[in-house]
Amino acid sequence: MTEIKGGVCAPKGFLAGGVSCEIKKGSTKKDLALIYSKNLCSTAAMFTRNKVKAASVVLSQANISDGKLRAIIANSGNANACTGQEGTAAAKRMAQAAADNLLISPSEIAVASTGVIGVPLPIEKIEANIDALKASLKSDESGHDAALEAIMTTDIRKKEIAVEIEIDGKIIRVGAMAKGSGMIHPNMATMLCFVTTDAAILPSTLDACLRRAVSRSFNRVTVDGDTSTNDMIVVMANGEAGNTLITDTDGENEIFYAALEYVCVSLARQMARDGEGATKLVTVTVKGAQSEEKAAVFARSVAASSLVKAACFGADANWGRVLCALGYSGEDFDPNKTSVSFRSACGEIEVCSKGVTTHFSEEKAKEILLQEEIEIIVNLNDGRESASFWGCDLTYDYVKINGDYRS
Repeated sequence: MTEIKGGVCAPKGFLAGGVSCEIKKGSTKKDLALIYSKNLCSTAAMFTRNKVKAASVVLSQANISDGKLRAIIANSGNANACTGQEGTAAAKRMAQAAADNLLISPSEIAVASTGVIGVPLPIEKIEANIDALKASLKSDESGHDAALEAIMTTDIRKKEIAVEIEIDGKIIRVGAMAKGSGMIHPNMATMLCFVTTDAAILPSTLDACLRRAVSRSFNRVTVDGDTSTNDMIVVMANGEAGNTLITDTDGENEIFYAALEYVCVSLARQMARDGEGATKLVTVTVKGAQSEEKAAVFARSVAASSLVKAACFGADANWGRVLCALGYSGEDFDPNKTSVSFRSACGEIEVCSKGVTTHFSEEKAKEILLQEEIEIIVNLNDGRESASFWGCDLTYDYVKINGDYRS
């Protein structure tokens, strides 16, 4: 597997673009994106589990139910959530406007929105810019870049990746973009993620691969414990690589799955690193567990702890907070068998062994925790399985960003 440039435009047959509609009053950034394939695509998707769902989520769930899509249209600056029948109509008009311009059915389009909840979507602005949006479509990295800018909200860093693999003697590419930096928590976090591939693959196989990949990536990332109304990940596969159709029983399935998981894990880590106000990417790895599922529960509890996150911000080797978070995870373990270490580019230090302090060097621990990427390693010494969760530190800026988000 090789990382390449191009994002969602790296696979054959995909175009992307973005324009500015000033959806959020006073903003001049691009805020309307389009990803398009001339060929009908096998499609899989996952959506927020929040009981409150944006109009775009409800519409896209219906459109993707047959496992086929041609395009995704997405806006930032407005979530079109909790907007009643007016919001439902706006989401449908958004799909219809794109469909009319691309000369396809509106049922072949996924709609995505992100931004402030409870504010009517200015759909007239979107409709007025559909011609410009189509004109912005490009098959190279510039098209990907324009679309990616258009879906970003409080994001500081771009979240993108593309990889190349070989299946059936054919070169296959998987490209992706994502947005998300706040309201991030398992069961889909606050994120929009769009993945393209030129692989030929059954929709059912693609769906199975996506669910496995999400369980080990986007459902293992946390920033602040909140899950939004608009989250979705959509994968479109147009088959232009010319490989033999990948099916559930094919050995090629695992090669494709490995590439999809790699892409999803990379984007999940990028989201955690760009958590609102964050200064550090924090990886929590729990090993020595009885099962991967239990290890993931323990890791999630530590990564989501506000006290652990605050300690990471202050470079404070407060390992007691780690044990505390393990203790309220809901899973059983023996604290008297558990060790905790901190690791970064500056080295690794064990701070707790069998539930008590190792009388470690505070100076060395602080040096390790001052780095931009740090890892908390927990060994339960109770099995052979492990899992990692990704998060970030909790800073003053997180409160500042979310204290005046609407303004």
